[in-house]
Amino acid sequence: MAIEIGRPFPDFALPNQDGKVRKLKDFAGKWLVVYVYPKDDTPGCTIQGRSFTATKEAFSNANIEVIGLSEDDVSSHKHFCDKFSFTIDLLADPKHELLGATGTGRSEWKGTMYWDRTTYVVDPGGVLRKVYEKVDPKGHEVMVLEDIKKLQ
Repeated sequence: MAIEIGRPFPDFALPNQDGKVRKLKDFAGKWLVVYVYPKDDTPGCTIQGRSFTATKEAFSNANIEVIGLSEDDVSSHKHFCDKFSFTIDLLADPKHELLGATGTGRSEWKGTMYWDRTTYVVDPGGVLRKVYEKVDPKGHEVMVLEDIKKLQ
């Protein structure tokens, strides 16, 4: 079941592309964008990673951290980040710990199940404030930044 707006975001401890474990408490006092994407090095996911990297400074200036999340492993994330010079963290969740805890949906494409492109906005107190489901990666980062600024 999907996590409800107004409820605490699930606690997590997952490695990023460099193997450094990131936890929810690492982001205390900041807004947090957790964007779930289906698979490293695919067209839509590349657009999303590039877009959030290109706007990282604007997010940082608004006290917002952005992290990507998929079931791909650390080495896949490292390759993906290096290939496209991403400066955002991508968290590896191959056991579906956070993906399952958030209730992120799944869809089938060409016979394979993928996690739905979903974005979660968490406030500085760790409470879920907004969810975007079945996201179109083009221009999504602009909408997210504008929406968080309205919530701040």
